[in-house]
Amino acid sequence: MVSQFSLNYVTNLAERTQGILISTLCSTQQQAFATNFFVINPLFTLSGFSFPISSMPDVLQWLTYLNPLRYFLIVIRGTFLKGIGVGILWPDLLAMAAIAAVLLAVSILRFRKSLE
Repeated sequence: MVSQFSLNYVTNLAERTQGILISTLCSTQQQAFATNFFVINPLFTLSGFSFPISSMPDVLQWLTYLNPLRYFLIVIRGTFLKGIGVGILWPDLLAMAAIAAVLLAVSILRFRKSLE
């Protein structure tokens, strides 16, 4: 139960910070939606869900380490299919939390107030 909560919390945080960063980079909602389409789809493809990471070229394999969905899939497969808990999966949860922290820090630094 605790592992499922921590998994959902960290994954949700990592995914929301990606959206926050995209929204700080864009000036309109339509631009953010289009950018989201071009960012999230490659991240989904590089997560290892559609294609095994081991069959990707080396450059793409290295890029997957920056993708929180990669770690999410490792944790979700471990908890649901193997029944293992946070004690074993903590490095992946920590990687997702680190990615979320970096993305949130960059988003905060990029945030600008506007009175439009």
